[in-house]
Amino acid sequence: MGTVSIEKLENLYWLGRYIERVYTTARKFNRIFDEMIEAPQGTYRTYCSRLNIPDIYESNEQFVDSYLFCRQNPDSLYANMIRAYDNAIVMRDELSSYVMSYVQLAVNIFEMTSATDAPLLELQAVEDYILAFWGCVDDYVDNEDLRNIMKCGKYVERLDLYIRLKYHTREIRRECGKLERRIRRTSLDYNAESLGKLEQLIDTKTDWEDGYQEALNYLGQVIIA
Repeated sequence: MGTVSIEKLENLYWLGRYIERVYTTARKFNRIFDEMIEAPQGTYRTYCSRLNIPDIYESNEQFVDSYLFCRQNPDSLYANMIRAYDNAIVMRDELSSYVMSYVQLAVNIFEMTSATDAPLLELQAVEDYILAFWGCVDDYVDNEDLRNIMKCGKYVERLDLYIRLKYHTREIRRECGKLERRIRRTSLDYNAESLGKLEQLIDTKTDWEDGYQEALNYLGQVIIA
């Protein structure tokens, strides 16, 4: 790993997590936005409960505006994109300015957007920049270990969200396989026993309506801080 410090490895891991948090949530909103706006007030409470987000909202519309675009809301996509940027800026020498530029472009979308009746165009642009970011990581980050550590963060976050949001077990199993293959190729310390128990649990689950906390507990133990 050369001169890359433990602190910078954590920056890489959390960069991967925050970037994925924004990406997966944006994709989710592309699917449910119209339904949420037209649904009875308070529909967002189930979403908040699954993601362990404090219910500080007064209406479906206010939830959408605040959760997507309010920087002062620590749970918003905007706030998480800023966290991704803060971790990326520490790693700018390892990432290159070209890779960094796509993180900055995604941040710019949030900075130029406030409450809107049609947020899907803005979210699509953010998704596109994040996909471009990962493409540039593969092309411009020469150190394979650094790439793999970022992608471990990506797949841990994706698994966390997929489990909470009740994605199909087939999709969860596929992402768990990606994490396993990636983590074995890194210099990260990880808990193979917890990873194995997570895989076994996923293989037995057909429905994620209830009892998902056990899977999240195993997932939370995989990466050794």
